[in-house]
Amino acid sequence: MVDVAALLARARDAQIRIATAESCTGGMVAVALTDIAGSSDVVDRGFVTYSNDAKSQMLGVSAETLDRVGAVSEEVAHEMADGALAQAQVALAVSITGIAGPGGSEFKPEGRVCFGLAMTGRMTTTETIDFGALGRARVRRSACDHALTLLARALSQS
Repeated sequence: MVDVAALLARARDAQIRIATAESCTGGMVAVALTDIAGSSDVVDRGFVTYSNDAKSQMLGVSAETLDRVGAVSEEVAHEMADGALAQAQVALAVSITGIAGPGGSEFKPEGRVCFGLAMTGRMTTTETIDFGALGRARVRRSACDHALTLLARALSQS
């Protein structure tokens, strides 16, 4: 589990501001960050873009990408992270899009979550984790924890 206070302290020391772009977690990462007093000097904003329209309107995710690969894809996670970085004009952004459940399909099963991490001066990275059919709450919590881990790793390399 990530020490969120330490994550924020690292960002503060490096003068790095953070934004989140969340779909299936519905703002959980932003909540985890802002639960810590003093986070306002590090956390700029969180985008909750649950619908495809919101992803396009708020983050500039391409309708063509959404049509071609669907919302739960590394391509969309990439565009979400880049969009959050650009819209918030911060140095670090994390994105999450996935299928918390119940449901899913043969090609995109319950528990599949795609992440994006964008940082000024670095290439945006993406990854997909299949958490499995743990149930909606556990998939969302696991995705939130992983996004915090991605932020902590990025800050430890800055």
